[in-house]
Amino acid sequence: MFAHCYKNQAGWEQVLARWLHGGGTLLDLEFLTDANGRRVAAFGYHAGFAGAALGLQVWAWQKRTGGDASDFPAVKPFPNEAALLTEVREQLEAAVKVNGSTWPRVIVIGALGRCGSGAVDAAIKVGIPDENVLKWDMAETAHGGPFPEILECMDHTSNLLILADIFVNCIYLSKAGPLFLTFKDIENHELRQLSVVADVSCDTTNPHNPIPIYSINTTFEHPVVNVETPGGSKPLSVISIDHLPTMLPRESSEAFSSALLESLLALKDRDHARVWTDAEKLFKEKVATLPGSI
Repeated sequence: MFAHCYKNQAGWEQVLARWLHGGGTLLDLEFLTDANGRRVAAFGYHAGFAGAALGLQVWAWQKRTGGDASDFPAVKPFPNEAALLTEVREQLEAAVKVNGSTWPRVIVIGALGRCGSGAVDAAIKVGIPDENVLKWDMAETAHGGPFPEILECMDHTSNLLILADIFVNCIYLSKAGPLFLTFKDIENHELRQLSVVADVSCDTTNPHNPIPIYSINTTFEHPVVNVETPGGSKPLSVISIDHLPTMLPRESSEAFSSALLESLLALKDRDHARVWTDAEKLFKEKVATLPGSI
């Protein structure tokens, strides 16, 4: 299973302690890695794909209604990728037509990973011009911040200032790192064009959350939470759904099961299958960090 308790998420002690007290062993699917440390199977690509698509939908809703997306409707799973892309494309075209807007500009951080590549692909497939999709990864964030570029993106090819509309966060958070966007950044930026944050990484309760401008996970029923912004400034909506791949259940399931199959077949001889012995070792290491009172 995915337990989401190895990175000090809220309630991690109680979740992990249940395995200890029940005499069980957690072989967490999130931490199955190959010899190079890369995850054996992950839902990241389709999480990024769905997150970017939903971010574009929320932006289009804001443009069409002139509001803050507080009344954005519930999200439903789609039968396939083509159906999702068709709906997003239609909504974008309607927003551009009604308001005379240009195509939105999207910045993806973590663009070289599974999740980020899914986000980039979704934006391109719905028709966003490639030059409107800024692809950032470790090189662009190596200086540790602050990152005013998220609010006023610099196109390093043309050296022109670009006002980003949508920020898609796709990093894999494993330790403390730079803060990408804070309340102070928002309050001190008069030119902010950014109106949607799709936090696909969704480390809402992680103490090292790099986007500490919201505090709840959103859901399919209520996909958006609005950030408190200075009076009279542009609304800012956050998507923080932690099960985005279920928007595309068919593609997500097929991709994940295909990637996991080889390791599953090796599970019958778990004691001699490195991917599983490493997972068990990690479980024991994490259990050892539990407070004595648990």
